Amino acid sequence: MSLLIERLWQGLLDTLTMVGVSAAIALAAGIPLAVLLVTTGRGGIFEAPRLNAVVGTIVNLFRSIPFLILMVALIPFTRLIVGTTYGVWAAVVPLTIAATPFFARIAEVSLREVDHGLIEAAQAMGCRRWHIVWHVLLPEALPGIVGGFTITIVTMINSSAMAGAIGAGGLGDLAYRYGYQRFDTQVMVTVIVVLVALVSLIQLGGDRLAKRLNKRAS
Repeated sequence: MSLLIERLWQGLLDTLTMVGVSAAIALAAGIPLAVLLVTTGRGGIFEAPRLNAVVGTIVNLFRSIPFLILMVALIPFTRLIVGTTYGVWAAVVPLTIAATPFFARIAEVSLREVDHGLIEAAQAMGCRRWHIVWHVLLPEALPGIVGGFTITIVTMINSSAMAGAIGAGGLGDLAYRYGYQRFDTQVMVTVIVVLVALVSLIQLGGDRLAKRLNKRAS
């Protein structure tokens, strides 16, 4: 029992590391990408239809590839970046590349829902375009962005479990090696319970934060 707890704890730490690092990078890259998609579109404050089309195509391309296929396709790139294709840090690369366009599209929807009248009012007052981004678009869209980021993290947890099953470590690796391959139902059920609890906590925390931000905005 103590060995199971030790392995479970290590698997949880590995999963949190994979998801945490990947989520931080996806957040840092996804928001600027979403802003770029919104502001360079037709009628945007930095209107550039050709750039918007190119960026949109790249985002859609990576979003359309299933995670398992993407992870395998990125093996040479992953080896180049982290020096290995096995373990926690090797999983960070495909997780980040999969999560960034996914989150960018969700954040883009939130940014597009900002009342255009607020943007026009800011322009009428002589605000610079970057000021509009920082002081109008992002603050108004923040509750939706937080909600979208919560969904992204939950999706990444699911993907990390899939990555763990093929050698990335974490809870997925524990469930596959000790639960599935050794037909140990206790390990499998325990991992499922931990994953459900982890996802529920993240979803609850994200929803509460989004509601608080929404109340402040209103």
